[in-house]
Amino acid sequence: MKVYFDNAASTKVRDEAIEKTLRAMRENFGNPSALHQYGRRAAAFLSDARKSVAEALGAHAGNIYFTSGGTEANNWAISGAAHSLMRKGRHIITSAIEHSAVLDPIKKLENEGWEVTYLPPDSSGRIGADAFSAALREDTVFASIMLVHNEIGAVNPIDAYSKEIKSRSLGTVLHTDAIQGLCKIPFTVKSLGADLITVSSHKLHGPKGSGALYVKDGVKLTPLILGGSQEKGARGGTEALPAAAGFGEAARLGSLELESTAASVRLLREYAVDLLRAEIPEIVFIGEGDSPFLLNLSLPGYKGEVLMSFLDSKGICVSRSSACRKGARSRTLEAMRLKNDVIDGALRISFSRYSTREEVEYFTATLLAASKTILKAL
Repeated sequence: MKVYFDNAASTKVRDEAIEKTLRAMRENFGNPSALHQYGRRAAAFLSDARKSVAEALGAHAGNIYFTSGGTEANNWAISGAAHSLMRKGRHIITSAIEHSAVLDPIKKLENEGWEVTYLPPDSSGRIGADAFSAALREDTVFASIMLVHNEIGAVNPIDAYSKEIKSRSLGTVLHTDAIQGLCKIPFTVKSLGADLITVSSHKLHGPKGSGALYVKDGVKLTPLILGGSQEKGARGGTEALPAAAGFGEAARLGSLELESTAASVRLLREYAVDLLRAEIPEIVFIGEGDSPFLLNLSLPGYKGEVLMSFLDSKGICVSRSSACRKGARSRTLEAMRLKNDVIDGALRISFSRYSTREEVEYFTATLLAASKTILKAL
C-alpha cells in the first residue's frame, strides 16, 4: 500500500488543475503582454486565474500579484517593504519559528543593520497577541508572522496583531505567510487585517511554480525582479501562465470545498490520534491541532530519521520537519523547548482531501511495527 502523508510539503495536483494547466499550454500559449489575439486570449486566461485566487482570499483581483511561488512572494514582501520603509524605522518583528523563506531574508536585513525581534512560541507553538504587543515599538516598520505553522499546525492570531497596530496608530506593515492556510482554514484578507499575504499553489493541489502576494491598497513595495512591466510593473518577467491557471483552478475549487474538506480531514485527524494513542501508548502528540491538516507526533527514544526510513520502505511518505530543512532537526520543536528525545523522535504527518482511514490504519500498524523492530537510540 502506498500512503502519502507529506502534504504540507507538496500536494497531489488535482485533475481539474491539470486540465486548466494543459489548456493554457495548448490553447493560450501567447504572451499575455502581446497585443495580438493570442496575447489577448492569454491575458484573459491570466485574468481569470487572478480573479479565482483573489476570490479565495476574499480580495480584489487588482491586489493579487503572481510570483514563482511562496518563497519569492515572502522574499518580495520582506525586501520590498523594508526598502520602502527604511527611512521611517529599522525595527522588525518576526517569530523564531518562521519558514526559512521568511527567516533568511530577515536575517539578511539584520546583517545590513536592521534590528530584529524574534518572538519565541508558547507551549502550543503559537505567538500570543500579548507577546506581539509587547514587542511593538514606535520604530517597528515591519512584522511577519505566519498564519498556520507548517510543522505543528498552530494558528496565530493575525487579526489581533493587526488590531493592536491600528489601536496604537503605528505604521507597521503586517505580513503573514498564509501558505498552509489558504483553502484549509477559513479566513479572508479583511478578517486577518494583514497588509501583505503570501499564498502558494502546490500546497492546495495546484501545480508547482506559481504563488501570489496580496498587497493591500496603499502599501508600497520596491520590486524584487526588474526587467518588464508585467504585474502592473511590480514584477518583471513573462508570467508563468500555465502554472498560474492551474493555481487559479485549484484555489477556486478549494475555496468552494473548504468547509467540507476541513470537516472530513478533522475527523480523519481525530481518528488517527485515537488509533495511534490506543496502539502506541508511549506516543507523544505535539501542538493542539489548530489545523486539521497537520499532525506532529513523536516516539521518544527513537530517531525520527530511522522511523521515516522504515516507513518509506513500507510505502509511507512522511517527514521530520519542513521540507526546506531536508530532514534536519526541527528548530520549531527546539524553540518550543521540548525534551531532546521528543524532538529526535518527531515525525510530521500532513493530510489532504485525498487521505483515507485505510491509510491511517496502515500507517498506525506500520509505525507500531517500527517501534517493535527498531532499537531505541542510546
